[in-house]
Amino acid sequence: MYLNSIRLALLVTSLVEVAPRPIVQSDQAREDLDPYPGKPRVTFRPDGTFKLTMFSDLHYGENPWDVWGPEQDFNSTRLMNTVLKDEQPDYVVLNGDLITGENTFRENSTTLIDEIVAPLNVVKVPFSSTQGNHDNQANISHAEEILREQKVAPLSYTRMAPTGVGGVGGPGNYWVPVYKQKTDASPALILWFFDSRGGFSLGANSTSVSDWVDTSVAEWLGSETRAMNAAWGPAEKRGALAFVHIPPSIATDLQSNFDSESEPGLNADSLDGEGSVQATTIASDSGKDNVFWDAVNKNIKNLHAVFSGHDHGDEWCARDKQKDVIFCFGKHSGYGGYTGDGWGYGVRNLVFKSSEPTDGVETWIRLEDGETRARITLNKQYN
Repeated sequence: MYLNSIRLALLVTSLVEVAPRPIVQSDQAREDLDPYPGKPRVTFRPDGTFKLTMFSDLHYGENPWDVWGPEQDFNSTRLMNTVLKDEQPDYVVLNGDLITGENTFRENSTTLIDEIVAPLNVVKVPFSSTQGNHDNQANISHAEEILREQKVAPLSYTRMAPTGVGGVGGPGNYWVPVYKQKTDASPALILWFFDSRGGFSLGANSTSVSDWVDTSVAEWLGSETRAMNAAWGPAEKRGALAFVHIPPSIATDLQSNFDSESEPGLNADSLDGEGSVQATTIASDSGKDNVFWDAVNKNIKNLHAVFSGHDHGDEWCARDKQKDVIFCFGKHSGYGGYTGDGWGYGVRNLVFKSSEPTDGVETWIRLEDGETRARITLNKQYN
């Protein structure tokens, strides 16, 4: 057991601390794009609809040394069970900060993943996760969480990018195809997941990890979309959603022009503080997420919206008019992590009324008690 632990530690270290040049396959060599040959295809319902529920900032594992911490995990699990029973989604996204890594004990930190995915395993719903800054800490890493999730959740579609993509501490860059029907040759929707990193490296001599999507992801994104186009035809034939835990820095500008009438939803967290959005923990890093943001908007077509968590008091959607793309916050789901009066705990729901890539997507915030708010349609007319 001790030798196995050493081997696992060496494996994880190699995954998160080495960032060589990306290995990019030629488009011609990838005509059959099937990243999940051993899993069921994710599909729209027979009536042509598709429902996705997003949990953000669950923050399991806080204060395990006293009564308060485990009580918050119990409450978060109750919320998950309630929402899953009521909403019955076709797909679930866990959008970062699954664990408050700085509070956990090293010897059992990854087993918190078992607790988090248990409600999803019970209802047998496919899902994916991103990781956040609190998932990279001295006692836990993004790579360890992904490996554990893959081990204990048969319907997890979370995976790692090729070696060299994502930078130090950012292996969670990948995509999931969603088909109109199981027998279709090409998907109708692509779910993109990006690793915004942040936090600290593993170990006693832990050091800070950059808090933006690494520039290597831009090259990989271009390669992936070219391969998709070669295999499935033009990108305009598919819809897309994107998920990244820490908001892109453009969110600060969007908040400065926030209009509560046309952009409904809680707006209680200022994005001006250090670390509130990507590449702001250190002033000299300003703008380092721009390569990622430019690549997303250049390569992903019919992108309905980009979704983040991280800032627990925000739940609005606004359009970046320069890029003509909508950015949205999710909803703080976990009872761990900071909160404020009246913020509540809940999820963001998204419903596709059809598989047509240009049709609007309905989205709203649902609280644990069933209350709903900030219902909008993500389409060309929004904002």
